[in-house]
Amino acid sequence: MIFALAKERLNNHQVIAFPTETVFGLGVYYDDEDAYNLLNKIKRRREDKPYTLMLHDINQINKYAYIDEKMIKALSKFMPGPLTILLKSKENVPGYVTHNTGIIGVRIPENKEALDLLRYLEKPLLVPSANRAGEKPAMNDEEVRQIFQDEIKVIIPGKAIGGLPSTIIDLTGEEIKLIRQGPISLEDIKKAL
Repeated sequence: MIFALAKERLNNHQVIAFPTETVFGLGVYYDDEDAYNLLNKIKRRREDKPYTLMLHDINQINKYAYIDEKMIKALSKFMPGPLTILLKSKENVPGYVTHNTGIIGVRIPENKEALDLLRYLEKPLLVPSANRAGEKPAMNDEEVRQIFQDEIKVIIPGKAIGGLPSTIIDLTGEEIKLIRQGPISLEDIKKAL
């Protein structure tokens, strides 16, 4: 089974790839610094750009970041979905993950393969899009293979449907701030909150 192989590779500090509803993603365990460094190397990514913490259930957010129950209830309208929320991280999130800012982006994908994979794994993943820095994200497993050759050890077959990256909102201050416009509008989020 491909999920078992993915788990084995993650346990061995490797990078995996899988489809989400926006673009194809790369993933490593959130608390594996060796895999994190390998991910940066593979993506050729600038050191100051943090990755998103991907979870399979909205009720997991409390484990890794500070969020009140009311907010969880309101956001459950959009999560799972193409929404990333910036929150203050808890102490169990390593400093290198947040670049010592104490802020983490959290997302719950609505793509079935991604959710099934995240449920199967023991821990959340740090997930950027599957591309080299500054290039177009891969939309299917074939494109991932073309871009990364044998650098990615396990690629979950499938294709992303969206193409548009997730909306990012910042909930760390008094006001909700829009960081990146995606499929969900700030207006809709404000209405729900």
